Amino acid sequence: MTVTALLPGDQYKVVAVAETLNKSNLGDWDVGSEVNLERAMIWGDRMDGHLVQGHVDTQGKCLQINDVEGSWYFSFEFPVQERHHLVVEKGSICINGVSLTCFNTSKNVFEVAIIPYTYQHTNFKKLKVGDAVNLEFDIIGKYVQRLVESGN
Repeated sequence: MTVTALLPGDQYKVVAVAETLNKSNLGDWDVGSEVNLERAMIWGDRMDGHLVQGHVDTQGKCLQINDVEGSWYFSFEFPVQERHHLVVEKGSICINGVSLTCFNTSKNVFEVAIIPYTYQHTNFKKLKVGDAVNLEFDIIGKYVQRLVESGN
């Protein structure tokens, strides 16, 4: 599958491999779908926030959206799998390329809060209950999981 991404003054073609199509919601996109893109950090710059690689681990589903005095609370679920313990209270998760903090976590459900700036400048403003989202779990948590599983 080939996807064309239009950025101000630029046009990029991206070819999606089976791994991407199997794990992400890319197959659901239409011409004109909004995608959240962020430039990579330059090593040596000040580090702030969460470490995000831009990989999709699995899909989740939007369960609920609440507008609370100008901020938004989104609730998501994801398939129960071996990585459910990577979603922890006040831990990081990446949803559709946006790094956020989880709260009200349970085995396969969590919430995030979206401030007005993030809401206006990402595709969260177009998200509806029932929509599929791309999830990237915390990279440090994935490495810790790997170490624990290997017995080291």
